[in-house]
Amino acid sequence: MAMELPVLKQMIEEALPGSDVTVEDLVGDNNHLSAKVVSEAFRGKSRVQQHQMVYAALKGKMDGMDGELHALQLQTSVPD
Repeated sequence: MAMELPVLKQMIEEALPGSDVTVEDLVGDNNHLSAKVVSEAFRGKSRVQQHQMVYAALKGKMDGMDGELHALQLQTSVPD
């Protein structure tokens, strides 16, 4: 089952309040997505830690064969 873009965006925004989240469907199947997340919560964190924070926000939606999301291209940064 594919994940709807607004659901993905909402999950990230709820976990990282005040973040700027942009989500895009890369191939038109709602299963290969790209997310750009800009959040003050990332300040002082490594890129790996930033990505872990976003994956935690997805609450297992990418885990294993039953995951709703097959692939997520992720770009994270802190605000300028």
